[in-house]
Amino acid sequence: MARAAKADARLDAPKGLRSSVLPRRARDSNDTFGRFTEWIARAMGTPWFLLFLTLFCILWISWNTLAPTHLRFDSVSLGFIALTLVLSLQASYAAPLILLAQNRQDDRDRVQIEQDRQRAERNLADTEYLAREVVALRLAVRDVASKDFIRAELRALLEELDRAKEPDTEPVSG
Repeated sequence: MARAAKADARLDAPKGLRSSVLPRRARDSNDTFGRFTEWIARAMGTPWFLLFLTLFCILWISWNTLAPTHLRFDSVSLGFIALTLVLSLQASYAAPLILLAQNRQDDRDRVQIEQDRQRAERNLADTEYLAREVVALRLAVRDVASKDFIRAELRALLEELDRAKEPDTEPVSG
């Protein structure tokens, strides 16, 4: 029992990503049902679903119109009540399942937007930091002697040395 509790309290994951204290099965069953609703919503939004539903209705109507009377299970004279009931039942389950899938997608979008906002804030902070560093480097480089400055200083020193080597041409009075 104590080992199971320790396994749930993981210390190698950030605080927000740690597994909760709830049993794993309950969380997985909710996720399985959510994935199922998303699968239903995706399947109902395809042309294949519409094609199969249309073929189902055509077969139903054809069978109950053309089959021998004792084999028919839905009445043409009553307007195919069983078909209407089956389609209504399918629609009554489809709408909430699609809404559940949309709610899950909204939750995922909300999390993604929050992560994008946090990433944008970090990028802005990084950019501002780098801009400050570039300004500091520019200021530091401005104080560093440039190649042209060093050349000019060396030329001036060489000229001084040349002047010091030249003999004095002034007469010495004595």
